[in-house]
Amino acid sequence: MSAADEILDIVDEHDQVIGTSPRGEAYARGLRHRCVFIQARDAVGRVFVHRRTATKLVFPSLYDMFVGGVVGAGESYDDAALREAEEELGVTGLPRPAFLFKFLYDDGAGQSWWSAVYEVRCELPVRPQVEEVAWHEFLSEEELGARLGEWEWVPDGVAAWDRLREWRG
Repeated sequence: MSAADEILDIVDEHDQVIGTSPRGEAYARGLRHRCVFIQARDAVGRVFVHRRTATKLVFPSLYDMFVGGVVGAGESYDDAALREAEEELGVTGLPRPAFLFKFLYDDGAGQSWWSAVYEVRCELPVRPQVEEVAWHEFLSEEELGARLGEWEWVPDGVAAWDRLREWRG
């Protein structure tokens, strides 16, 4: 099954399920669905940063400071967070990511999804999924901050990053 054929729950403005749709159709029609964003840090607290592959359905070739993805139909945010983190980092046995908060991402141009933000410590050697990750590195927050103005980042990741910084105070 291709990524575009994956079935997603379609949700309303209150994050209540109102139907299902294949992922490709949900993207094309701007149907609101669910996503998870997991900030992965290494043993010394550096943030996993990567550049998405050119074949991604949304935001191809852009940089991201989160791993994550869509929540499948009938899947919980928590289960999706663990699945996506292990898939993208290329590890097994990762601790369950800790839920931090949820927000409704809306780009103002018809793309909207409920976004659950998590964090996890990854002390395992990473082997990122080549279909998802073109480049990766663990960066300090200072290094990451310096790159924010230099690299082209996924807009929903930047929104989650900004909210995470506010949440942490």
